Amino acid sequence: MLKKWAKRVALVCSIVLMGTIATGCGSSSSAPTSSGQSGDYLQTIKNRGYLIAGVKNDVPLFGQLKPGAQEAEGFEVDVMKELAKKIFGDASKVKLEKVESKTRIPMLQNGQIDIVAGTTTITEERKKQVDFSDVYFLAGQSLLVKKGSPVKSINDLKGKKVSTAQGSTSAKNIREKAPGAEVLEFPTYTEAFLAVKQGRADAMTTDNSILLGFLQEDTNYELVGGLFTEEPYGFGMQKGHPEWVQYVNDFIKELKANGKYAELYKKWFKQDPPK
Repeated sequence: MLKKWAKRVALVCSIVLMGTIATGCGSSSSAPTSSGQSGDYLQTIKNRGYLIAGVKNDVPLFGQLKPGAQEAEGFEVDVMKELAKKIFGDASKVKLEKVESKTRIPMLQNGQIDIVAGTTTITEERKKQVDFSDVYFLAGQSLLVKKGSPVKSINDLKGKKVSTAQGSTSAKNIREKAPGAEVLEFPTYTEAFLAVKQGRADAMTTDNSILLGFLQEDTNYELVGGLFTEEPYGFGMQKGHPEWVQYVNDFIKELKANGKYAELYKKWFKQDPPK
């Protein structure tokens, strides 16, 4: 009996020990890390073989997908192609992912894109969520109205409807600057502009650089009220990769130093970049 009992105890101990070892091994092994969690992010991009860049599809001059076109075009799209050229020596090594104002930061955080070039204003609140490059474009918020509109400035917006894009700083700013206005938020800037064209909104507000793109498409509208904010644009990147941020900052400096930035700026905005 004692021998049988001893054998059973030994067998149970052996099973428990094996389970403990297996559990210990399981806990010590690290799960596969995403490209946004550790290591040299630039090397991750190189290993993949292409850059994944988030760009707008609804912002004339910056990133717009026109009917029948295969991909978006604009200033920011061209800059992302130049970044791919710097990394791979080939401007075509970039996958352009559509982003909207409300989706661009979550897509970065989820690792769906490597960088976002989506007319993104650098703010203290956003710095808590993502890392930013140096400023590559300085804009300012303004108002777009139909020619002949009684709205001439933010002081005329009391009781008026103002359209803008969801998740943009423009919505927050206009509520602060014109508390008497009714702010209508739409998924895209195209829809916000359409609301003005259809008479559902009295004015549209966002950065003047974005509004200028819509003016090029329809000369029946104009900008009024001057600039009532400063909107410094930066390229957004997932937090925790200072080497990737530094690489992008060096790229911006290089682009300006070799004249390519001025070339692209003039191509899209028909004027030299500000000093």
